[in-house]
Amino acid sequence: MSIESYLRAVPKAELHVHLEGAILPATLLALAAKNGVDLPATTEDEVRRWFVYRDFRHFIEIYVTITKCLRDVEDYERITYDFGAEMARQNVKYAEVTFSPSTHKWLGISEDVYFTGLTRGRERARADFGVEIAWVFDLVRVSAERDAKADYTVGIAIDGMQDGVVALGLGGMEEGFPPEPFAPWFARAQSAGLHSAPHAGEIAGPASVWGAIRTLGAERIGHGVRSSEDPELVAYLAEHGITLEVCPTSNIRLGVYPSLEEHPLRRLRDAGVSVTINSDDPPLFNTTLTDEVLLLHTAFSYDIDAIDTILLNSVRASFLPSDRQAVLEQTFVTEMRDLKANGERPTPSS
Repeated sequence: MSIESYLRAVPKAELHVHLEGAILPATLLALAAKNGVDLPATTEDEVRRWFVYRDFRHFIEIYVTITKCLRDVEDYERITYDFGAEMARQNVKYAEVTFSPSTHKWLGISEDVYFTGLTRGRERARADFGVEIAWVFDLVRVSAERDAKADYTVGIAIDGMQDGVVALGLGGMEEGFPPEPFAPWFARAQSAGLHSAPHAGEIAGPASVWGAIRTLGAERIGHGVRSSEDPELVAYLAEHGITLEVCPTSNIRLGVYPSLEEHPLRRLRDAGVSVTINSDDPPLFNTTLTDEVLLLHTAFSYDIDAIDTILLNSVRASFLPSDRQAVLEQTFVTEMRDLKANGERPTPSS
């Protein structure tokens, strides 16, 4: 068995992926046609060419356009179920999926519509594929109606805890929108039992990560790669076991780093920081979680044991209850062992 074959087959978990950014091009075109949304693309190839970004702001513009293609319960059910099917194809057993309720609400879609669709799709994905989906509902870094949108999102997240919402996130433009003003909403969410998983240290620097830790009680950091610019912060992350949800291809496509050779994933891990590997918005960046896992070997030169550890980090850093986390970790360890036993020790492809 080659290392590539092993990594394609190995069990995986995903902690940093956006549902709206995981819609496949064919599905997006169908939804746009169904709902009368005019896209600047009519074929899958044209959609992929559309997904070439000038900068982060341009990416956000495209992201909002995609969101406008969702109108009814069936649309939300479809994208959630399709996400589960895609996860099953990659042997992803568990995913904590980010969703932005206020964006949909402010586009005129009620929670009765989108949450009903999410729940139906989630339940069908579990029944048909054995894929478990949990939700991270995120606040969006905006100035217009910020407080109203944050109030709404936290309320929906707390109400949805019995239907798979496990954490509050924070996404959107980092520059000009630091984490600190969002502290009251994170405090409210954490008091209700939700976890804290904000984006920080992607476009903005280490101060963004410090703010997420000190004022939002961050248990995990979305991206966080620019923590590498502050040795004190790197040491803090390692000492306190705060995991970074790293998305290498996303970082390259959005210009955070010019190349994978300059990406700090390896430096962070060598310094003792817990990292996971993730896809962020896979079709938008022409990647998959499996592709990102393969990069651990091809771009970052990790051997199979190190990659197994990084994959297990996604289970250990998940927001599953400890008993379910232990069961999932044992499932991973058993499948990893069996793959190696059946195919002998994975070796580099010739």
